[in-house]
Amino acid sequence: MVASEAAPFAKTGGLADVLGALPAALRAQGNEIAVVLPRYRSIALAEAERVFDDLTIWLGKSSYRVNLYRKVERGVPYYFVDMPALFDRTGLYGDSSGDYPDNPVRFGVLCRAALAIVRHLFRAQVIHCHDWQAALTPVYARHLFATDPTFYGLKFVITIHNLGYQGIFPATVLEDIGLDKSLVKPSLLEFFGKINLLKGAMVFSDAISTVSPTYAREIQTEELGFGLDGLLRQRANMVHGILNGGDYREWNPQTDRYLSSHYSAEELDGKAACKHDLLAEFGLPQEGGAPVIGIISRFVNQKGFDLIAEIAPELVAEDVKLAVLGTGEPQYENLFRELAAAHPAKVGVRIAYDNRLAHLIEAGSDLFLMPSMYEPCGLNQIYSLRYGTVPVVRATGGLDDTIDESTGFKFRDYSGAALKETLHQALDAYKDRQEWTERMRTGMRKDFSWDASAAEYARLYSRLTG
Repeated sequence: MVASEAAPFAKTGGLADVLGALPAALRAQGNEIAVVLPRYRSIALAEAERVFDDLTIWLGKSSYRVNLYRKVERGVPYYFVDMPALFDRTGLYGDSSGDYPDNPVRFGVLCRAALAIVRHLFRAQVIHCHDWQAALTPVYARHLFATDPTFYGLKFVITIHNLGYQGIFPATVLEDIGLDKSLVKPSLLEFFGKINLLKGAMVFSDAISTVSPTYAREIQTEELGFGLDGLLRQRANMVHGILNGGDYREWNPQTDRYLSSHYSAEELDGKAACKHDLLAEFGLPQEGGAPVIGIISRFVNQKGFDLIAEIAPELVAEDVKLAVLGTGEPQYENLFRELAAAHPAKVGVRIAYDNRLAHLIEAGSDLFLMPSMYEPCGLNQIYSLRYGTVPVVRATGGLDDTIDESTGFKFRDYSGAALKETLHQALDAYKDRQEWTERMRTGMRKDFSWDASAAEYARLYSRLTG
């Protein structure tokens, strides 16, 4: 597997959770697997083994010398591509000024290094690439090394974690990443006068996967295809929707290291203690018995925050409390700051990334809100189910695949009115404690672990390799 992030080494979002859990699940089922990542500043090499010195990577006329390190995590070897000039930076993809302008080169080096690892260190049958940062791997293999016997029979899978991010750049970067203008064709990398790296992987790979069955259908529509729906419809027989899983080793209320009290579907008493701890964390009053609505997210329109902003005055007028964690667009960060200032007994907000607090919110909340415009899979609703925290979601992508009327509440129209109506249904249902407890227990018993997902990927690999 080739990717730009993986837990616990480097993380900005759900991609890292996938690359931290899926490889281990595949290995547990008898597959040999390795992962290739950049060696970012956050990745310590003290316990890693240096396995290749001064590997020269050529991108056109430019050369880059990298070292390769290996560390085993949960039985899986992770290879780190170490070149400080490219990867030892403040952020993974950019800083406060925006995306790094040399990102095409940075991830081009990652992709060429992955092919070198296959040549020298780990002879793979399949290279599984994740998102646009890994998308040049099949392009290089098919375009530059088509006659190289090292890569004969090698199959490629590209997984789209979010089609909204495609790696679109001016065509002038082709020279920087070691490719020629012959690829600037509508049937190859060309995309409305620019080049699209994710499109290149879709063209040159043997299979395309995405992270839920519903999202696999949605990206073939004009509404959610982001300009690639036509290509996806042409290659529909190669598109596979495989639902992401939840890492229950990390997200389990019976063993969660961040909780002072543990609980299960059979013994729920500890959840009340977690709610007490959550309210104390945010300085919210304990009395009253109002349901707590949890939110953990990036504050962007894709996640439905325009809908939340639309109904916010009416929401805080309800007998509820809000526990909010995340960062994102300034308008939404300011919205929650203002709500917390105006309603200090009802709204707690932390503008940050805080893994410990994320666990407290999942365990201590009664409901979890995810009104996404689109959601390829989503993981927090899966975690919420396991923690007995009832999800309120929009019926899109993986949210639609994982939540049903027995475990949560969902709406289809993307509107503030639809969100408000569904929240009212949920708050009314909360008043019937016996029925609510049964809904919690039903969700907690659902199994969205990585085992089923890993088995589906293994079957896909087997079909590709014959």
